[in-house]
Amino acid sequence: MTGAALAVYALFLAFVVGRYFRPRVEDESDYLLAGRTLTLPAFVASTVSSWYGGVLGVAEYSYRFGLANWVVFGVPYYLYALVFALFLAGRARRSPALTIPDQLRARYGPAVALTGSVVLFVMTAPAAYVLALGVILGQLTGLPLLPALLVGAALTLIEIYRGGMRGVIFTDKVQFALMFLGFGLLVPAAMQHYGGPGWLAARLPAGHLSLTGGQGLQAVLVWYFIASATLVEPVFYQRCFAAKDERTARRGLLVSIGFWLLFDCLTTLSGLYARAALPGLDAPGGPGAGAAYSALASEVLPPVAQALFTVGLLATVMSTIDSYAFVAAVTCGRDICWRLAGSRGSATRYSRFGMLVTAGASLGLALWRESIVGLWHDLGSIGTPVLLFPLALSFRACPPRAGWILAAMLAGGGISLAWVIVQAATGGYPLGLRPIFPGLALSGLLSAIALRRGAPSG
Repeated sequence: MTGAALAVYALFLAFVVGRYFRPRVEDESDYLLAGRTLTLPAFVASTVSSWYGGVLGVAEYSYRFGLANWVVFGVPYYLYALVFALFLAGRARRSPALTIPDQLRARYGPAVALTGSVVLFVMTAPAAYVLALGVILGQLTGLPLLPALLVGAALTLIEIYRGGMRGVIFTDKVQFALMFLGFGLLVPAAMQHYGGPGWLAARLPAGHLSLTGGQGLQAVLVWYFIASATLVEPVFYQRCFAAKDERTARRGLLVSIGFWLLFDCLTTLSGLYARAALPGLDAPGGPGAGAAYSALASEVLPPVAQALFTVGLLATVMSTIDSYAFVAAVTCGRDICWRLAGSRGSATRYSRFGMLVTAGASLGLALWRESIVGLWHDLGSIGTPVLLFPLALSFRACPPRAGWILAAMLAGGGISLAWVIVQAATGGYPLGLRPIFPGLALSGLLSAIALRRGAPSG
């Protein structure tokens, strides 16, 4: 039954490829932003589904730490998304920029834009999500990790190669429905099969019902700083650039927060039930905490519902891969290669070339760090100090001097990278601090100096 459901899903992807692979007159705004015509339903469905591809990382975290999953991967992201909706969404839609590097270039010049482009590419290359997709495909087919990763990357990139953002939006609307359908089947089935809150409370470790999950305070608080990457979230900016008006951009993000809250409730509950019912997943020789949702589904769902859940799990991951792969490809091809070539030739063709580079970078990062949560942590810790303050300040009427902003980007990202390298080499962080803290502190200090120095004259 699962095989039949996967075959239907594969046919849907083939339909998308066929629909959007037809030759057409190419306009850069149309390819990158769907002609800036995104309506509220399309905005919400695409934004919600694009921001939740690390579902296996959520499975891993909720299985090991319980309610802390919502505290770590829910609350801080809602708060920053709210700030973005209220203060940045309208400004982004008013901007004539097509990408974040366009915004940086217009306000600070090419050096800052190029630096931001390189960091943005590394942050958006969907390594964590390609890894998740490879793990799921490996579980379903028995393929080793590398072939499964190659298959997953190929499926996604061919889907968006020709259609650009219109292809992304079209698939995201279907995948939005599938992801909620899958977990909407799993949680009620688990409650009916095992019992309600009382059953969970009696069988879960005490730490799973605490807000920290039994972890140290810094291990939780660090995610409230990493979540500040939401304020430089390229998918948010891209969707706001593409919205038909400012009202759609603001309302779209506010509505999306409600859907994320609902989906987080479903995934956290699923993790709690998996830990209570299947406590041995993380034991030596077991499938691992990342398999918690699939293992629970096999216990509580009948064959047809289990097949639908599996497709929903795939859709959750693929909707994020296509969005981030598209952003990364445009960043690499258009904002880096095309700009370095003097903006000659077709930017769209450069973007398609960027998809090949994106695939290679994603595979390399996934194989380097075979942990979804670990990839989120490291890439967010390095990229956020580089982009947070410069991008926020770029919307000022008189932005700071480019030289100080460039220094803030290089120093903040450099010290965070050094922290990550030291931890990888020694097993511990310098001074016991997570890498995002010194990075944000140094970047913030230099950005404050930039503000005091004032805008460039003339």
